Amino acid sequence: MKVLSPPTIAAPFARYAHGVEVPAGARLVVTSGQLGRGADGTVPAGAAAQAALCFANCAAILAEAGPGRGTLMADALRVLRRAAPTLAARVHLVETSPSLRARQATVVPGATWHDGIEDLPPGPLLLLANEFLDALPIRQCVRRGAGWVERHVA
Repeated sequence: MKVLSPPTIAAPFARYAHGVEVPAGARLVVTSGQLGRGADGTVPAGAAAQAALCFANCAAILAEAGPGRGTLMADALRVLRRAAPTLAARVHLVETSPSLRARQATVVPGATWHDGIEDLPPGPLLLLANEFLDALPIRQCVRRGAGWVERHVA
């Protein structure tokens, strides 16, 4: 299990991870519910700014997890090239694994790779999460002793 704690997100209040990746057989990334609190501990004024920060935190967790084999991005680009070609013009992926970058390059040719979300160029972000964001506040993994367990919300 890979713990995902991007440096651009405030540290958790307790002993839990912002996200975890379970790579055995299938790829699964689970995050904790995110708060509208910056990495420096500040809370922006207003619900809209706090919600925007929550989604930015989610983007940081997904970017740290990386794009896997790149098949979802390849599928999305195929559709975007037909429906909105300008959106498919520049593809930037956050991936630190050289072997995954090589695999992604075969299905997403022309992409640019970065080591972290902080290395992405400025501009609008189109985030693909495939049924991920709708489940964010439901699950949380916590470390208990030598292992991880899932905390359920009733």
